[in-house]
Amino acid sequence: MKTLAIILCAASLQAAALYAGNTEKKIRVLLVDGFSNHNWQLNTALIRGIIEPTGFFAVTVSTTPPKADSPGWGTWRPNFSDYEVVIQTCNDINGGPSWPDEVKRDFENYVRNGGGVFIYHSANNAFADWDAYNHIIGLGWRKPDQGVALAIAPDGSIIRIPAGEGKGTGHGDRVDAVITRIGDHPIHEGLPRKWKTPNIEVYHYARGPAENVEVLSYTHDVKTDMRWPIEWTVNYGKGRVYSATYGHVWNDDVQPERMRCAGVQTVMIRALWWLARRDEKLPVPADFPTETEVSIRKEIPIKH
Repeated sequence: MKTLAIILCAASLQAAALYAGNTEKKIRVLLVDGFSNHNWQLNTALIRGIIEPTGFFAVTVSTTPPKADSPGWGTWRPNFSDYEVVIQTCNDINGGPSWPDEVKRDFENYVRNGGGVFIYHSANNAFADWDAYNHIIGLGWRKPDQGVALAIAPDGSIIRIPAGEGKGTGHGDRVDAVITRIGDHPIHEGLPRKWKTPNIEVYHYARGPAENVEVLSYTHDVKTDMRWPIEWTVNYGKGRVYSATYGHVWNDDVQPERMRCAGVQTVMIRALWWLARRDEKLPVPADFPTETEVSIRKEIPIKH
């Protein structure tokens, strides 16, 4: 095991060195934040603290003005096309502003023309009245009549639950959950079939158009006694979209274990890698969790 850990560490350092010394080689990431019913300031800091130390990513943050009538709203125009991946964290579920129409059009065109988008946790709660966004995310936090829900059968096949049947999206108490991956998606290459992550929300009845969706992983929800997606991808035009319900950061959080999980951090980095269409293979870290044991890393570095 010690030899394996040394080999994996060396491989990671070699890959990081390749990117760290070459600004042009780094994946250009735009993180969009500014409003959410979650602690979006801490959320952004934690995401940056996870991905930037790898040396793989050059991160720019675009923060929206807090309200549609705030100064700067009329000129807030992120240039999505300058980036290989956009991490979308905005959530208007509690009355936040919708993006300006021009920004919406630019975002749609960015994805349609081949951009990569990471829909981060409660970003799938957002913009329920934006039709193209619903197709981009595939599934989101929606009412019972707002689209199809996907559940997973015991054999791993997908069950489509029609609009109006069953409940709207929700979740029970946060739990330590065993994640089961489906298939052999490049994001999960080499990872164990099952691994445990701490204190997460398990969304049930996420709904939407559910078109061009590939479910990558699921877990069992005690509240509904059903299996629900945790990660999924969507093909939208030429673009790639990755959604995951990992990443809940609430107002009283400081260094939540669910963000320090070696599994969540590994999958986040691999998802960004895949979205940016990088071909180099990333190693499986020696501290990746098992089906029975979580793996919590040290505190995430935060820039002030």
